[in-house]
Amino acid sequence: MDREDPRTKLTQAGLNLIQQALSIFDSGLRLAVSNRQYQVMFDLPDALTRPGTSFEETIRHLVLRGEYGEVADPEEAVRIRVEQARAFVPHYMERRRPDGRTISVEGSPLPQGGWVTVYTDITGIKAQEELLRGRSAELSEEVLNRTERLAQANRALAATNAALEEAKRELTEMEARTRLVTEMMPAHIAHVGHDSVYTYSNRRLSAVMPGSPSDIVGRSVEEVLGPATFARIEPGLRRAIAGEANVFEITHEPSGRRIRIALTPDQGPAGGAQGVYALSMDVTEEAQARAALTQTAKRELAAQLTSGLAHDFANLLTIILGLQGRLERLPGLPADAAALARSTLAAARRGGHLLDRIAAISGPREVRPLPTDLPALLADLQIMARPSLPDGIGLDLLVADMGGPVMLDAGSLQDSLLNLILNARDAIVAGKAGTGRITVAARRLRDTWLEISVADTGPGFSAEALARGLDPFFTTKGGDGSGLGLSMVYDHTKLSGGTVKLANRPEGGATVTLRLPFRPAAGAEPAEPLLVLLVEDREEIRADVRGMLRALGHNVIEAASADEAMELCDLPGLDLILSDIGLPGSMTGIDLVAALAARGHPARIILMTSLPHGDAQRARAGTIPVLSKPFSVGDLAAALSRRRAA
Repeated sequence: MDREDPRTKLTQAGLNLIQQALSIFDSGLRLAVSNRQYQVMFDLPDALTRPGTSFEETIRHLVLRGEYGEVADPEEAVRIRVEQARAFVPHYMERRRPDGRTISVEGSPLPQGGWVTVYTDITGIKAQEELLRGRSAELSEEVLNRTERLAQANRALAATNAALEEAKRELTEMEARTRLVTEMMPAHIAHVGHDSVYTYSNRRLSAVMPGSPSDIVGRSVEEVLGPATFARIEPGLRRAIAGEANVFEITHEPSGRRIRIALTPDQGPAGGAQGVYALSMDVTEEAQARAALTQTAKRELAAQLTSGLAHDFANLLTIILGLQGRLERLPGLPADAAALARSTLAAARRGGHLLDRIAAISGPREVRPLPTDLPALLADLQIMARPSLPDGIGLDLLVADMGGPVMLDAGSLQDSLLNLILNARDAIVAGKAGTGRITVAARRLRDTWLEISVADTGPGFSAEALARGLDPFFTTKGGDGSGLGLSMVYDHTKLSGGTVKLANRPEGGATVTLRLPFRPAAGAEPAEPLLVLLVEDREEIRADVRGMLRALGHNVIEAASADEAMELCDLPGLDLILSDIGLPGSMTGIDLVAALAARGHPARIILMTSLPHGDAQRARAGTIPVLSKPFSVGDLAAALSRRRAA
């Protein structure tokens, strides 16, 4: 079945209708296409008219057949003509063939390399010229010679004109392709004259700087970009006009995008700059990545500096919490002393939360839901936030009944709400209202969601802020904002399985609403007593944890090292092993876990540590639950409950 393209057939048929012989050789001097007249004129076999036939092979055939007359060295004659062809120089010649006929040969090189050659039988024209010469005795030989030369020159001129027209067409096509390519580039390419007026643009400015016009040729840079953006670009533009290439980045304030601008002088013949070539690219994502890498480097440095201090501080807080807890439980404690003990406990727990934030520097934040008294958490939040609010801005709490504790990552939630309160404060202050109110409200939605909203009486969100407020690095505070506050709130909420919504209040002001999964904490019914092996090298911490376990109704046996624990782990009825990661001797708590696993020990294991998140030793725990020091009785109970459920 003939699979030849119908278009190819039509093209070949059209070429065969041309009276002249035609051949096209590619840059490798391989035949690309020819017409029927080409084969007939030179009486070529079919093999030499097939695409792919080499020019050298065709010339050798013609030389050996005597097309070029008698030659002493055929191979040398072939080599000379092949070398001439490889020069790809336009040419016109007239040649008498062995059969007495005269042909003109017009060769035109192709822009991509290769040849188009047209062969015309001019035997009739030459015969007329001879006849004219024979019958015009009255004409001088000089006139005849000039006429003949003129005719030949005209034919050569026609060939040259054809070549020029083809070159013009190719140039036009090349210019169109170049413009198409530049307009498809994800960058704005422009030329600016020394008077700061655009003389060329690939019409991509609006894609790089949204809100900018695309038809900018003939307009000044300041008019197109606006005074604010032009003021940031002008110093670099002046340096480029003076002959100094420069690259810099700016933030396009109307869109919030980070733009990199490269300015290159357009050097004139005399050496001075007659304009500037400008390349502008949107590098917002790159800038975000750089910021993230910088933040990561800061976190790693902070982790190295704080890891050891955090470990020791956590142990001290654990001791303080234990001692104050025992003091609070003493019978007959005076009311004033009990209040002081509770205040000390609250301060120590707050120190634990701060320590947890320091630990979070070394790695990504984990969501660790624990039974949380939401009204108490919001009351603490109110106490923390009030000193940051100026006079005239009030903070109200509206908390519906939750029916008891709920499972929340209290530290992360408190950070998110504090961030939203401070944003609301800044909005009220920026609105120059002088006074205003911030309201934090919490309620249940059909036992499915816990909804917490932060509303203010400020000017509300702009349309752009409503659309992009949760994007990293977006800010309406200019240089005073990082653009990460709302993004961090969004990340925590999404990590917890919730959603964030931005809206404006009908009566004025903005509202940010967090929806978190509503998960009531487990009932307070007493758990079944466990036999717990407590492995802790510090006696005071061991005493505190022992007191917590016994207060929860569990039985406790103790070990000060992994070696002691290995001697005790075969006791009958052992339900749980609670071990510190850092232990004296050759074995750590993680090594103890591995040794017990190798023996197939059935007891469940929980690790505890003062090491920060991201520490290499802590990371070795893998899927084993890890309880961060300092912890409260509630934290311990929640960990035991989760382990029991598992």
